[in-house]
Amino acid sequence: MMEFHISRMARERYEFAESLFSYTGNVVFADLDACRAFAYKINLVREVEKHPERVVHAGALFAMGLIDEAAHAVISSYRRQFDPEVMNAALDWFSGRVGQGKLDKLLLAFVDRFPGIEVMRGHKTAQTWLAGSTEGISHRAAALEELLMLWTANRNQAFKPFEELFEEKSLADATVYRQVTQAMPEYFATRPLIPLEGVGKMNLLELLRAPVTAAPGSLSEQLALIRRMWKPLLGDSLDRILLMAGEVLREEELAIWMQFNPSARQTREAAEAAARLRRERGGQQWPSLSSESQVPSFGDLAHEYEKFSADTAWMPGAVLMAKSTYVWLAQLSRQYGRRIARLDEIPDEELATLAHRGINTLWLIGVWERSRASRTIKLLCGNSDAVASAYSLYDYQIAGDLGGESAYVNLRDRSYRHGVRLASDMVPNHMGIDSPWVVEHPDWFIARPHPPYPAYTFDGPDLSSDNRVEIKVEDHYFTQSDAAVVFRRRDRASGETRYIYHGNDGTSFPWNDTAQLDYLNPAVREQVIQTILHVARLFPVIRFDAAMTLAKRHFHRLWFPGPGSSGAIPSRAEYGMTPAEFNQHMPQEFWREVVDRVAAEVPGTLLLAEAFWLMEGYFVRTLGMHRVYNSAFMNMLRDEKNAEYRSVIKNTIEFDPDIMKRYVNFMSNPDERTAIDQFGKGDKCFGVAVLMSTLPGLPMFGHGQIEGFSEKYGMEYQRPRYEENPDQWLVERHEREVAPLLHRRWLFAESSNFLLYDFFEPSGSVDENVFAYSNRAGDERALIVYNNRYGTTYGTIDFSAAYADKAGSRLRQRRLNEGLGFGGEQGVIVAWRDWLTGLQFLRRASVLASRGLTLNLHAYQCHVFMDWRELRPTAAYPWDQLCDFLDGRGVPDLDD
Repeated sequence: MMEFHISRMARERYEFAESLFSYTGNVVFADLDACRAFAYKINLVREVEKHPERVVHAGALFAMGLIDEAAHAVISSYRRQFDPEVMNAALDWFSGRVGQGKLDKLLLAFVDRFPGIEVMRGHKTAQTWLAGSTEGISHRAAALEELLMLWTANRNQAFKPFEELFEEKSLADATVYRQVTQAMPEYFATRPLIPLEGVGKMNLLELLRAPVTAAPGSLSEQLALIRRMWKPLLGDSLDRILLMAGEVLREEELAIWMQFNPSARQTREAAEAAARLRRERGGQQWPSLSSESQVPSFGDLAHEYEKFSADTAWMPGAVLMAKSTYVWLAQLSRQYGRRIARLDEIPDEELATLAHRGINTLWLIGVWERSRASRTIKLLCGNSDAVASAYSLYDYQIAGDLGGESAYVNLRDRSYRHGVRLASDMVPNHMGIDSPWVVEHPDWFIARPHPPYPAYTFDGPDLSSDNRVEIKVEDHYFTQSDAAVVFRRRDRASGETRYIYHGNDGTSFPWNDTAQLDYLNPAVREQVIQTILHVARLFPVIRFDAAMTLAKRHFHRLWFPGPGSSGAIPSRAEYGMTPAEFNQHMPQEFWREVVDRVAAEVPGTLLLAEAFWLMEGYFVRTLGMHRVYNSAFMNMLRDEKNAEYRSVIKNTIEFDPDIMKRYVNFMSNPDERTAIDQFGKGDKCFGVAVLMSTLPGLPMFGHGQIEGFSEKYGMEYQRPRYEENPDQWLVERHEREVAPLLHRRWLFAESSNFLLYDFFEPSGSVDENVFAYSNRAGDERALIVYNNRYGTTYGTIDFSAAYADKAGSRLRQRRLNEGLGFGGEQGVIVAWRDWLTGLQFLRRASVLASRGLTLNLHAYQCHVFMDWRELRPTAAYPWDQLCDFLDGRGVPDLDD
């Protein structure tokens, strides 16, 4: 049987004499690496650096050849099921039309111009090959079948980028090619028809042409149509490879910059375009990290079991401050006028300041021993002041230049005396490319035996500090003209070479100083769990970086993509697995096992997941993480998508209020612009900070947020680039308005008594820009009202949004007085204080119960109403008369 036809002229031009595809009669064998090599040669000859519009992509070549070979499979099946003599009879039929001599001349010219591998390697001449047969099929009939494929290929608009490979004009000018091919429809109309369910009957040629007729310009659509329309003849034998071809096409569409790019500018432009395409096509499910947010819909999670992890007593009151460790030490050195480089040198005054400002948990970013290769890469790229990335780790030991474990224990013990616990990152999905894990256990990482793209070269410096292995990243990384998905690891003793994938979440460039762990390997899962237990014995709070990438559905999608889910990481479609295959290798959720092991072996550790992609509820409710990132808080409040964020809250408490208390709310995180950059320094900044401090969950402050610093610190920063001094006005306002609320987190942290209210305008419509909610803890009550809009509003708070009554398993609503725990008893006066202004207010309990609370709010105005109490008028204290006299006005002191 002849292989996918490429003209002799094209083979010679591109110096290519390999087989891309072959068909055994049941299965098509395809060599995707050969397709990549061939596409690369074509692009070199075509000089696509000068003519980028002429670029050829391997996935399209792969799909085109597969369509050709699938057509052969259809013909073979048609012969077996309907018409054994279809091609032999065609020889006689066309001989009768054009004469046997002319037909033989055509077939000989065709085989000469489009030789199979057997002919090209000189096993037979074209003429002697035509005289033979294979498995009962004459080679003349096989050549006529290939001729049919040539003719159909030239009439497929989607094949046009490759038309020089199968150009027909020279054959048509020298032979009876036109007469024979023009008569093809007439001949096949004489042969037995194929019954197709829902379509009727077709002859063989009509079936072969149907996908092209229906989708003339799209290879991916043709592949989809082939799977459906040719199934009666193909069965399931080619379904998987046809699916894979479609996924490879989609990969290239979403990561075109990985294939062949002539310049850094074009690489960046293509990457940005690919990111946009991902957002357009896949963004409804997995936008890039926390830069985008969506309203969660919990309907599809109803089947997921509930298995929350219980908090220990201190956890609900946790307030987290992130600090980039090296940057902070440099800032402290400047502030105190002396060198502060070790963890045990951090002054006690700083720990006391954190506690005074309401911070009781300090997240030290970048305390582990970092990859030396990561720092070398950054130096080679021109960043002379960089340390290694905080997320490219050499080992999970406290960095030596920070003082090692003894210095850390010193800081931990001193911090605890100030009521401050320490938190650390754990980076579970990858290690540094030069870590001992890469050197000693290369089988722990996702790798391949050959580079995925022929353009990749590895001639740069050896980044290994261990003489047992050589480690090199792809050369184009240093010129920023590509962002390779793999690096090369070569064992010096054995010569074994692996191309290990860099860490990647599929939303942007790979992290080129990291090596991706393979969680299908049980040894990897156990090693990472042991590492997490080691971290837990040092730190009472662990933040897991990019945790959602290790959830089963996403690890499957990213690294072993099933049908319809590839395209995220280039060159992974060919390693795809069905859900059943994947589940055999990874039978349970890794994170559920982590949570259960930590609870059993290091109880009292708070586990915090950085998770996006609408998995927040799943991570805390089913996987059992204590806390999970809530990026919607930052994104939606910053952009004043207030109705959307109110929907986030509503949907959460309607499904399960217990999720609400497990959100980590933040105005910035280490991967995002600073809070000052996003929210400014005015009333909006403080209004949102009040929300963060009073909503259920865990408030997280960014490095420099309280001080008003504007610089975003990169993970490789050794020191700040700007010399910024704290903005004393901001610091004092924080200590006056926000810190007192943080010290009362016990009142706000839980969600069992949390209620969100609608703010009704006089017209009866709800002002979605106003956030009004109450909470209770014992006899203490709080009502927070904030207008997140540059504009005034007037309205009433009375009825709550629906929430899930877990005891009764139904949705309920409450009125404001119920939410605050007051009845509507006649004669009782309700008093409260606004903690932000200090003013105190009175209202008759009966009025509060029947009419709610009416407020006028100016732009970004916030109220925190606390210290609620019931007063009963007496002759000495006529609270009712005072209430009527004040008529809703606030005063500094009701007793006065």
